[in-house]
Amino acid sequence: MDDVKIGSNRSFGIVFFIVFLLISLYPIINDENIRYWALIISLIFLILGLLKSNILTPLNKLWFKFGILLGRIISPLIMGMIFFFVVTPIGFLMRMLKKDLLNLKYNNNKSYWIEKTEPKSKMKNQF
Repeated sequence: MDDVKIGSNRSFGIVFFIVFLLISLYPIINDENIRYWALIISLIFLILGLLKSNILTPLNKLWFKFGILLGRIISPLIMGMIFFFVVTPIGFLMRMLKKDLLNLKYNNNKSYWIEKTEPKSKMKNQF
């Protein structure tokens, strides 16, 4: 967390201005009234972001810490889902097809060394 830098208060204020502006104007799509509370909050964020951005420092830090917390929770969940829904079925499929792509099965050979018949590297068509 030490190498991650918090964004500027001005950009934080402008981003939240846009977010609350979208929240206030979203009901127009369904022919409903504008959410005035969200419009007022968006204007407050715009004014504070442009004129007195140092007032937004505590909110910016809180939002940053919330993002770090979400990253610590969501990242392992997503990686776990990828493992259990992608990697594990592929492993079961490889076992059913009796494939040993990494050559991990025991054999009676004296060595596991794989002799190569072709040259070590081909320098043609590198790019």
